[in-house]
Amino acid sequence: MDRKIAPTLLPATCIFLSFNTFAAGFQVNEHSASGLGRAFAGEAAIADNAASLAHNPASMTRFDRIQIAGALTLLNPEVDIETLNTEPPQRYNDIAPFAAIPASYFIQPVNDQWAWGLALFSSYGVATEYPTEAHFGSLAGKTDLLTININPNLAWRINEHLSVGAGVSLVYADAELKRHFGGLSTAYGISPSQDLVKMTGDTWEWGWNAGILWELNANHRFGLNYRSQVDLDFSGEFVDSQGASIPGASSDTPQKTTSDLTVVLPAIAEFSGYHQFTSQWALHYSIQWTQWSEFKELRATSKECRNSLCLLKEEDFDDSFRYSIGATYFLSPQWTLRAGYSYDEQAGAATLSIPDASRYWYATGATYRYTSQWSFDVGIMYIRGKRDTFTETYVDGQEYPFRSAKSDAWAGSAQVNYTF
Repeated sequence: MDRKIAPTLLPATCIFLSFNTFAAGFQVNEHSASGLGRAFAGEAAIADNAASLAHNPASMTRFDRIQIAGALTLLNPEVDIETLNTEPPQRYNDIAPFAAIPASYFIQPVNDQWAWGLALFSSYGVATEYPTEAHFGSLAGKTDLLTININPNLAWRINEHLSVGAGVSLVYADAELKRHFGGLSTAYGISPSQDLVKMTGDTWEWGWNAGILWELNANHRFGLNYRSQVDLDFSGEFVDSQGASIPGASSDTPQKTTSDLTVVLPAIAEFSGYHQFTSQWALHYSIQWTQWSEFKELRATSKECRNSLCLLKEEDFDDSFRYSIGATYFLSPQWTLRAGYSYDEQAGAATLSIPDASRYWYATGATYRYTSQWSFDVGIMYIRGKRDTFTETYVDGQEYPFRSAKSDAWAGSAQVNYTF
């Protein structure tokens, strides 16, 4: 680099917690193979298998027998970030690693009016990882966030047209974060890959969800679902190897403390419609809103840190929408084909850690009914991210320009359903 780097690292720039890069912010949408095959269009209203529980608990009243479903989605992202107007130029390839995303569901009707079910899935998570020797390692290193939502639900059919449902969510989250000295290493005479800051922790938190299903008749219905905000209150180990946060810390004598950090998982609302116009064709759509404006800052605190503040990173996020439309073709009693398209709005200003962008999803999939009890779903999706430029403020107080050179992904999903 042709700009001199100051030897003092500011706490506000040393850490930035990042997550998924293939939905708005750090959202995970891959809840089922059937949903992925239609770009998640109509999920709160279709209720074609037990995986609908992830999007609307009221949909359970449409099941007259016990059903279980299990899905596995494989996500292969290709995200490359490069610097602009810097010497030497920097390019970071494949910063979002391959991911496997499982989910499982169980629905049991109690009688004609009541049903209950259990969903296990994730709505937020995944990871980003930069090379350990990256020059801007103090801004973006390795970050992993795993969340698991254990979600029991209950549904009640009020009459032949209206059903309601609700549930509670026990969310487990595990996080690991590392930042490296990178370009700061020359001032300390150490390797660029040496850890600058590390933070690890896990937590259990509670949330809730509720939904409504309005059935005009057997072929036309609407669904509305809401999933509450969950505040993940982490308490974990914070390690400072530079001294910007913990007095006395250095590259030779890193200091540790227990730090508290809150990460907001925003509330989600989804409206969907499903319309089967003929015996072979159906149209479905969704509008999903995510309350990203509640994700305002990352603040880690500890009595061992200066002024009790280990890090502070203010966020620039706004509420965002995802618009989806899809079609289903009932080819035969055994085969159902589907396709869909989604436009997913950018939630926050792009940074190295969260190179967020608006994205376009193109999907297709199918269901094969092997018997009256067994069916299998597959789906494939291509995600194209809008490529843009953005700036980051480095530890020298200067703004550096970056460009999203590539922001694409392929996702494939398989699902098995069994009806008792």
